[in-house]
Amino acid sequence: MIGFNVYFLLAVFLLTGMVCSVWFKKLTAWGAIAGGLCALLAFAGAGFTGIGMMTAFFVAGTAATSWRRADKKKLETTEADHAGRNAGQVLANSGVAAIAGALALLFPAYINWWSLAIAACFSSATADTLASELGTLYGQRFYNIITWKPDQRGLDGVVSLEGTFLGVLGSVLIALMYYAGFGGAWYIMIIVVAGTAGNLADSILGAVLERKGFLKNDAVNFLNTLIAALIAIALQAIFFS
Repeated sequence: MIGFNVYFLLAVFLLTGMVCSVWFKKLTAWGAIAGGLCALLAFAGAGFTGIGMMTAFFVAGTAATSWRRADKKKLETTEADHAGRNAGQVLANSGVAAIAGALALLFPAYINWWSLAIAACFSSATADTLASELGTLYGQRFYNIITWKPDQRGLDGVVSLEGTFLGVLGSVLIALMYYAGFGGAWYIMIIVVAGTAGNLADSILGAVLERKGFLKNDAVNFLNTLIAALIAIALQAIFFS
């Protein structure tokens, strides 16, 4: 049973992270509150491993977004976010993981499903962020994911081989963290496959719906993590039921 000291340290860690995120303008105040709630639910579903995966996504995503920002502005591929990400953006990337954490509280008998869904969510979110933020910088050729014809970098639904590879590396990072916490080499494959599928789904949704104005970016981010979580649960059911 987890003792009081552990919960106290968890609270200190979360509060420190929330304050620092606002102080360094990575999150708005409401964004930090939303992030703290999502982190608590990730802990409910996957323990400290869930917190670690969410932290890894946030750190990797923040680093990728900040990397060579001036060059991205010249390419017109980055959005201004000097005030930090708001609550909606946080929930778009971490909301599915929070839902999985809540389901773990309601249906603890299926805890393996919910912890895997949390990992898949952050795998997809990390892959999407690295692919878009770094792919625009290091990609050589850019293609529309639907037509596979050359297209303009930075537009919704446009991908590159380099960006996709960087996205896979992001999924591998989350998968290794899950493996360190729970074991099971097969889960590495499931999380990477689910995360990569979610990332590609993001591009498809971007090309088909976001570019035409039917969906906003936050909705696309939420859906790509949801797709990744559902794929992970389906693979879990197929291979381990």
